This record gives sequence, C-alpha cells and structure tokens, in this order.
Amino acid sequence: MDTKNQEIYNSKLVDVEEAINKINHGDTVILDMGCCEAIGIEEAIVKHYERFRDVEFYQMIVCGDTPFADPKYAGHFRYNSLFASSSNRKAIAMGYADYTPCFFYEMPEVIRDIIKPIVSICSVCPPDENGYVSLGANVDYIGSTLDYCEVKIAQVNKYVPRTLGGAVRHISEFDCLVEIDRELPEVPSIPLTDVEKAIGKNCASLINDGDCIQLGIGGIPNAIAAELTHKKDLGLHSEMVGDGVVDLIKSGVINNSKKNIDTGKTVISFCFGTRKLFDFIDNNPDVLLEPIEVVNHPLTVAKIDNFVSVNSCVQVDLMGQVVSDSVGYTQISGVGGQVDFVRGAALSKGGKSIIAMPSSAKGGTVSKIVATIDDGAAVTTSRNDVDYIITEYGIARLKGLSLRERAKALIGIAHPNFRAELEQAYEKRFNQKL
Repeated sequence: MDTKNQEIYNSKLVDVEEAINKINHGDTVILDMGCCEAIGIEEAIVKHYERFRDVEFYQMIVCGDTPFADPKYAGHFRYNSLFASSSNRKAIAMGYADYTPCFFYEMPEVIRDIIKPIVSICSVCPPDENGYVSLGANVDYIGSTLDYCEVKIAQVNKYVPRTLGGAVRHISEFDCLVEIDRELPEVPSIPLTDVEKAIGKNCASLINDGDCIQLGIGGIPNAIAAELTHKKDLGLHSEMVGDGVVDLIKSGVINNSKKNIDTGKTVISFCFGTRKLFDFIDNNPDVLLEPIEVVNHPLTVAKIDNFVSVNSCVQVDLMGQVVSDSVGYTQISGVGGQVDFVRGAALSKGGKSIIAMPSSAKGGTVSKIVATIDDGAAVTTSRNDVDYIITEYGIARLKGLSLRERAKALIGIAHPNFRAELEQAYEKRFNQKL
C-alpha cells in the first residue's frame, strides 16, 4: 500500500479484544454468514461472554456451530436466525433462539429499517495497494450494513478471496480491522445418487441453449450441472453457487454471452463451496459478487430473457403448494431466494421456474408429494406462483392447470409406492375416480 493508505490501515488495526469492546450492552449485531463468517471474532466474543449483557445477534446460514444460541449464554446473548441451520434448529424449536422469515431480496431493507443493527461484523481479504479490500465469498446482506451501522468491524483474513463488483470496499469505511487468518469453512460436493441424476436429467431437458440459469447448492444442482455439458451459451445469475458451476464456466458452456444485462459476466451474491470455487472467483473479472437486494430482486431477474430458476423443497401438496423451509412445526432452513427467483422467472420473457425434489424421503418411507401439507408447515411458494415440479419420475407443469388437473399431474410423478393413497385422496377431494 502507499503511505497514506498504510497509515489508514495501521490506525484501524487493533487486537480482537479491543475490537469486541466496541460492542455495548443491549446492542444488536449483524454477522456475516457461510464460508466467510468472521469466526475468529465470534470466538473472541463467546470467550469473553461475561462482558456482555442482552446482545442480540442476527445471521443467516451457518456452516459450523452457533454458540450464541446456546442457552448457557442466556442473559448475555440472544440469537435470531434469518435462515435456520443444523446447529441452531434445536435452539429455535426449544425457544432458546428465534427465526425471522423474510424474502431474501428484502432482507437488507428489513435489517436496516426494522432490525436496525448497531454493529456489523464481516470478513475481508487483505487490502490491495490502494487500500481496497473485498468481502470475498459473501456480499449478500452484509455489504449494505457497512453503509449505516455505527460500528463496523472486519476480520482481515488472507484466505478470503478477492472478489469484484459490489464486494469491494475501502479500509477507511471500517472502524476496526483485526488480522486473523483462518482457512474458510468448506462445503464439499458429495457423490450423486441415481435419483439425483434422474432429476438432473429431467431439469436439464427444460434448459435450452442461451438460457440464463439460477442454481443453488447440493446434489440436485450438481446433477443438473453434470447434464449441461453439451449446452451452449448459458448464462448464470444466482444468489449462490457451489463447485458444480466451475467446470461449466471454464469449459465455456456458461459464457453469459446472451444475457440482456451484465453480458459476459457471471453474477452471484455468495458462494458455498471448497477451495476450488474460492480460487476460481479470486480476482476473476468475469465473476461479479453483488448485493442480494440487486441479485435477487424479481425486477432484476425479469430483465433477463429466458431465465430458468431451479430450487428444491420438502413437500408439495396436490394443489401445488410448496413447503421448503419447515418440517411440520420445525424450522429447518429459511425462505431464502426461492420466491424471489420464482417470481422473477415468471416476469422474464421466456422464463421458467422449477421446483425439483426426490419423490420420497427417509429411505423411501415418506412421500414428498402429499394430499395435504403437514400440520404446522409453512407454505414457501404459493400454488399461484408454482410453475414446474420435477421428480425422478418426470415433469409436471402446474401453471394454468385446475386443481383437479394439478393433482393428476403430481400423482403421475409421485413415487409409485404412494400413488394408490394419493389417488384415494384425489377421489375423496374431487368426488370422482382418477
């Protein structure tokens, strides 16, 4: 760095204990999430928990532990999840922590105007010669909090990739910089099952050359990616991606040449993957990480012709109601960007939205296509929004169909072991034989 920026950096650089002393009793703190979570700073807060009273933490997806949700810190910490994760689901269910539902594209506005955090904590890469850092693999909701929070603390970590777009910030914007180098948590891909491969093939059949896609992470998105290797001129505009898209971009299958906006650029808001993905996005001018309120806004998606969104779910009932973030009364995840992209794709010229899922769960003992959703479950995507539903047994397009026609179509792609009972439910509901 030049002398001026080095002086700014040195003036902001403190040890972690001095940084966390900026948090006062009763403060609301917004934490970054996922692979760029500022774990070093969080660990210091937990270590010195007796310093704090009634501090509330808000955060989205967590890759590891959620110590702030532990009941032993009651009175010191309160945790409020914006997307439940495996390490805090029990705490939410038991009342030790909270869950706040929100469409992802609206989250930055809700955080700013309703939650109103005082402190923002994030991770950044080391500064370049001009004093600029990057938020790395996560811009999502955390980026905009740097515009208004009273206290802005960053963990400077050499393992954070330098990403471009809205991820870039100047060191002068932060109140405290803490140097803690930690390998980023990784979310590796696992081998695909035969069911996932079949679902991937069905989904890929709806994706044409030149389409722009939105994929998440996990087995089904990876299975779709594996089926797209023969496609041409695909675009990618997605809230998040995993390792599965890297080879498609490197091979030129995804080149973004047909996109109406951000032509030639892959646009995402955060990454969930391994070092393979982090290294690929590092200083890559063809990949832009932008705020979630831009990436996920349905009106942004609507500007991109032939947009195909793909999301997954827990249950679909015979009316086409989609449950994606709860199992009965248990909150297992969050709304995320599913509805953002379903509605954006509906507004896109030539757009499609796909909900893809295995036909059964728990070793084939439970059908994911049901007569009625579980008691206590929350509808994520309404029957009015739903377009395509896909399982390993086929494709059902529900848009424009009557309730009776929807039920028939969904029974046709249900697991064969459950079709008889679904047919009985159909006959009872519609007073006629299937």
